[in-house]
Amino acid sequence: VQLQASGGGLVQPGSSLRLSCVVSGFSLHSGTVGWFRQAPGKEREGVSCIRSGDGSTAYASSVRGRFTISKNSAKNTVYLQMNNLQPEDTAVYYCAAASGNLIRSSMLASRYYNYWGQGTLVTVSS
Repeated sequence: VQLQASGGGLVQPGSSLRLSCVVSGFSLHSGTVGWFRQAPGKEREGVSCIRSGDGSTAYASSVRGRFTISKNSAKNTVYLQMNNLQPEDTAVYYCAAASGNLIRSSMLASRYYNYWGQGTLVTVSS
């Protein structure tokens, strides 16, 4: 299983970015795919995820209403649309996949994810 994240960059506050995660060796018709981030000096945190079984999504409270996760199963790609970015969103963003359909209480917990991609850096600064 391989996950390839891309789309990061340097943007000003209030801007938007769309991250992409191309997944190979793993079907988006099953399992759970999530986005996590880690800022310098901070622990990795769950940002958003999507569960294939029923399409359920979950968001961290800090991004709810600004970020939207979606997937294109035909392209085996999961997206994270990030709007109104703020300096506190600065971090390395990782996509990860879990083999099963995680229960809601586990969806943003990194320990349940089996496969990880390399990160893409998002920097929000004026």
